[in-house]
Amino acid sequence: MAAMHTPTDADGPDLRHHGDAEVRGASELTDLAVNVRAGTPPDWLKARIAASLDSLAAYPDGRAARAAVAERHGLPVERVLLTAGAAEAFVLLARALKPRHPVVVHPQFTEPEAALRDAGHSVGRVLLREEDGFRLDPAAVPEAADLVVIGNPTNPTSVLHPAALIAELAGPGRTLVVDEAFMDAVPGERGALAGRTDVPGLVVLRSLTKTWGLAGLRIGYVLADPETISTLERAQPLWPVSSPALAAAEACCETAALAEAERAARRIAADRAHLVAGLCEFDEVRQVVGPAEGPFVLVRLPGADRIRDRLRDLGFAARRGDTFPGLGPDWLRLAVRDRATTDAFLLALGKALQD
Repeated sequence: MAAMHTPTDADGPDLRHHGDAEVRGASELTDLAVNVRAGTPPDWLKARIAASLDSLAAYPDGRAARAAVAERHGLPVERVLLTAGAAEAFVLLARALKPRHPVVVHPQFTEPEAALRDAGHSVGRVLLREEDGFRLDPAAVPEAADLVVIGNPTNPTSVLHPAALIAELAGPGRTLVVDEAFMDAVPGERGALAGRTDVPGLVVLRSLTKTWGLAGLRIGYVLADPETISTLERAQPLWPVSSPALAAAEACCETAALAEAERAARRIAADRAHLVAGLCEFDEVRQVVGPAEGPFVLVRLPGADRIRDRLRDLGFAARRGDTFPGLGPDWLRLAVRDRATTDAFLLALGKALQD
C-alpha cells in the first residue's frame, strides 16, 4: 500500500526546483528537461496573440475567453475561472480554501504542496510506490483528508490513472483537485474528468502552456462548481489574465485548434514509444515507468545524478528526479521529442554510460 507521510518544513526535497532551472542560461543545450512541446507556439497562434496587442490600452475583458473554455468542456461559464497558468490556481486554492487536513499524492508536480505550505497549511503526503508502478491506491488517502491533490497524467511519472479510480477519492466535505495540465497530450483525453459535474467537490485544473508553448504567457483555467469558482475569483487580483493570454485561450479552444492538439498527441505517443524502446536497450536503465501516457517518461538509472551532468557536457539537459517526493537521485525525467532528437540523445546517453 502507498505510504502516508507528514513532512516538516525542512524535510525532503526542494519543492521549488522545476525543469526550467536545468536550461536557464544554457541555450546551447537540447532541452529534455521542460515538458513544453517543441516547435510551439504555432504561427497561427502567434498571429492571434500579436493581433491582440492593438487592444493593450484597454483593460482585459475575459468574457469571450471564459465562454470559449466553457463551450469547449460543455459547461456553463459559472464553472470556469481563467488564471495566469495552473500555478496561480494552486496558490488561489491554498489561500482561498480553508482545509484542515490537505493531502498531496506524490510523486507529482511539487507546486501544489509548496503553495499549501506557503499559505500556512500542514500538508500530508501519500507516497505511491515504485513497485506498484506509482499507481493510485485510493485506500491510502486518509478519510480525514478534506483536500486531496493528484495529477493526471501525473508529472513526473507519466502515469494515467483511470477516471473512475480518481473519482473514488471524492466524498462529502472533501475538495478533490485534479491537475490535468498534460491531459491534452493524451490521445482522446482518456481519463479526463474535465467537464464532469457528477463528482462532488471536484476541481479540475488545466494549462494551455504545455501543448501550445505558452509558458511565458501564463494561461490556464479552473473548472469547478460555481461556489468554489466564486471563492477563488474573490481571491484573485483585478485583471489577473492579460489580453494576449485571453486571446490565446480563446484561440486554443476553437475546433481547428483542438484537432491540431489531438494530432500532436498522437505524434507524441509514437515518439514516446520510440524513446522508450531505445531506453530499454540499455542494461543500465533499471526501469522506465509505464505504460507512459504523458509527453515525458520517468527513468530509474543508478548514478543518474552523475549521468545527468555528463549528458550536459554532451549537449542534453534532463530533469533531475530527486526534487520530487517519493523519488531520489537515481531518477531522471525525459521530455518526449521527435525521433531525430531522440536518436541523438540515445547516442549521447550511451557515451555518458560508457564514461
